[in-house]
Amino acid sequence: MGRMHTPGKGISQSALPFKRSVPTWQKLTSEEIKETIYKLSKKGLTPSQIGVILRDSHGVAQVKAITGTKILRILKAKGLSSKIPEDLYHLIKKAVAIRKHLEKNRQDKDSKYRLILVESRIHKLARYYKTKTVLPPNWKYESATAS
Repeated sequence: MGRMHTPGKGISQSALPFKRSVPTWQKLTSEEIKETIYKLSKKGLTPSQIGVILRDSHGVAQVKAITGTKILRILKAKGLSSKIPEDLYHLIKKAVAIRKHLEKNRQDKDSKYRLILVESRIHKLARYYKTKTVLPPNWKYESATAS
């Protein structure tokens, strides 16, 4: 699939193992992994950060292969997921950083243009999440209240 605001095609990605069974060397059980996910979520980590910690520190290659469900779904079942999706949150964070930069550097035309592109991505993603009922229908991105 092509990118939204660049000419690149962007097809490189990591490949998941073909075999979807639990590795033989895996010592942690499904319940232990879920408890670790709950603990890390209460510290304020996002699902992708939790996945990186589980992979690097605990040797869990794929949470879904062991538990049967993804990290975000585990958190939603427990009621620990965030109000807005992670990708939308990071786009809003990026827009706030660009806006803060533009307050100091008013003449930076490239940043003004990039801010427009990031905000259009925010609006497009918000429209998608409203149709999937992840966000409430009256949710609206406002740059003044975003920070």
